[in-house]
Amino acid sequence: MSIFDNPNFSSNGNVIMACHISGVYDVNRNETLHDDSYELVRAWAESIANKKLHGIIFHNNFSAETCRKYENDYISFIRVDYNPAFNPNVYRYFVYRDFLEKNVGQFDHIFVTDISDVTLVQNPFTEAFFTENPQSIFCGDEPKILNNEWMNEHSTHLRNNIPDYANYEKSSGEETLLNCGIIGAKAPLFFEFIQQLCDIHERGNRENKTAFTGDMGAFNYLVRTKFNEQLKHGAPVNTVFKGYEDDRQDCWFRHK
Repeated sequence: MSIFDNPNFSSNGNVIMACHISGVYDVNRNETLHDDSYELVRAWAESIANKKLHGIIFHNNFSAETCRKYENDYISFIRVDYNPAFNPNVYRYFVYRDFLEKNVGQFDHIFVTDISDVTLVQNPFTEAFFTENPQSIFCGDEPKILNNEWMNEHSTHLRNNIPDYANYEKSSGEETLLNCGIIGAKAPLFFEFIQQLCDIHERGNRENKTAFTGDMGAFNYLVRTKFNEQLKHGAPVNTVFKGYEDDRQDCWFRHK
């Protein structure tokens, strides 16, 4: 990923990043995303630009024409090569890790989010809840507990490959289910976190051929076992997941 050596963007120290991988079957949408469809990322990009924050879209298939058309003072595009050893939901974390290995010093604070179902509502970097908790990991959540049928099925591959995963599920089963569609922190802490998350996927989620991506399982496992005391989730970080709270303005991110 030599393009990461000299990325073409400027930043005020804060950045929101997302990854859009197309041409690969999307298990969440049950379809293969079209290669050059900007509409899938338009709402995300416009919500960030409207707040005059900097956003980076990592992608594998947007045309040069599309990138030129939609790149502006706030939104940058960086092309990456997709590695099929990991599904797109997981591969994005390796993209962030590799990018930050060369560029983390350029940033003070970082958020990464889903791109097709998340939009920015408020600037998190100036909110007191963010600035007054500099050692915290901020993330989304869902109105359910970890011990639910979907997560139990989702985590089968991880459970079979990570020795203490079942013990974690037992001890944390009644905790709120965290959602990895929104993650943020001070840049050094975020980089440390994303390195550990990639290590988990390399050890326990490579060549996952199940119907489940493993991104939610690995994320909840890492946070609950290593960063639980630093955790901040739910409002004001995110609206209620799948609550479709389109009029709500008191949270940083709207997640469906």
